[in-house]
Amino acid sequence: MDNPTPQQTMSCAPYRQRRLSLIQRMQAAGGGIAVIPTAAERPRNRDTLFPFRADSYFQYLTGFNEPEAVLLIIAPPPNSATQAAQSILFCREKHPEREIWDGFRHGPELAKENFAFDAAYPITAFDQQFAEQLADQPALWYSLGHDAAWDARITAALNTVRSQGRSGKRAPAEIRDVHVTLDAMRLIKDEHELATMRRAGEIAAQAHCRAMRFTQPGQHEFEVEAELLHTFRRHGCEAPAYPSIVAGGANATVLHYVGNDQRLNDGDLLLIDAAGELDGYAADITRTFPVNGRFSPAQAAIYQLVLDAQLAAIAAVKPGVSFLAPHEAALRVLAQGLIGLNLLSGTVAEALANESYKKFFMHRTSHWLGKDVHDAGEYRQGEQWATLQPGMVLTIEPGCYIRPDKDVPEAFWNIGVRIEDDAVVTTTGCEIITAGVPKTIADIEALMCKN
Repeated sequence: MDNPTPQQTMSCAPYRQRRLSLIQRMQAAGGGIAVIPTAAERPRNRDTLFPFRADSYFQYLTGFNEPEAVLLIIAPPPNSATQAAQSILFCREKHPEREIWDGFRHGPELAKENFAFDAAYPITAFDQQFAEQLADQPALWYSLGHDAAWDARITAALNTVRSQGRSGKRAPAEIRDVHVTLDAMRLIKDEHELATMRRAGEIAAQAHCRAMRFTQPGQHEFEVEAELLHTFRRHGCEAPAYPSIVAGGANATVLHYVGNDQRLNDGDLLLIDAAGELDGYAADITRTFPVNGRFSPAQAAIYQLVLDAQLAAIAAVKPGVSFLAPHEAALRVLAQGLIGLNLLSGTVAEALANESYKKFFMHRTSHWLGKDVHDAGEYRQGEQWATLQPGMVLTIEPGCYIRPDKDVPEAFWNIGVRIEDDAVVTTTGCEIITAGVPKTIADIEALMCKN
């Protein structure tokens, strides 16, 4: 019988290229040494751990998904004749007994070969070797404040080098936040990432279609959630990309509702915000549909308004425009529609200026998407919003949430609608990678086979 096998074979080329890109960016800033640890294992209760998920920055650069690991990047100053650029992994050693209990470990030797590192060593050797490598480096690239245990280890190494000043060794003169540089890199997805995200979007779309076909009055929200989770896992997702929102009736007006334990009533809408994580990348889809398969007139009016706002926002996504452009396009449509339904008063300009629309739409239309569902990357520098560029991925998700209020006609009470898709910025506009799930009223009702 064969021994247990390692994680699925993958190409290490994209990860190696990202490490080289980081080295080049570090050298352009004068060089130095970077430390990127993976996440720690976390206890769930007593002697049970939560499922391990590698740190996104570490995973982005390595593809290595074992705990107790750290990446060391050495980027010598430009034209250095005494030091070569290196990417070094520190990880757990092979341990036959623990592998019987916990599964396969690469160990340093196999990890170096399979993931194209310049060198790999046991994690137990990190503190000593890091202190040695840290001496005489012009800068330390590390993101302070994210992990107290790693902060303490980094500080100990710095103090070790400082204590050797009389022997001529120098500690780095500055500390740079390596996450800032990596955020800029992660904001533009490469083809390897986009292929994974397209597949994640396809799987999420299949899950939403399954949920629409399954839903009927009398079920509980968690029964619908189970259909989503089944589809995610069946098609290869490691886990949900975030806690699934399956919100019926009034629950749909709670933006981050995750109770998912209430009964679905005839005549209510069901808002589902759910997607899977595939190879470390998130999709993010929201659809809203009637539990009984047919929209009421009031539901249809709000739904169509949100859909029109989303289509306007999608049309605004193109290279060279502000990140805020899709949001502004959605707001104009929503404000006009809410005024037309007598839910807002005044003119569109007045509603936008005084932000009266926020009574019904209180979040932005987009966020970055990638390894994290709210992905890395700045939205603006100072007062200047980010400019969309090819390879960026963002969500388009306007909504309308109407709670009972004396100034709101009762027909609209407890209607919560959000429609969300994932958009890749292209050279001419955008590609919607979650288009496999219907969103027009006619198509939804047809899929639910209730019309």
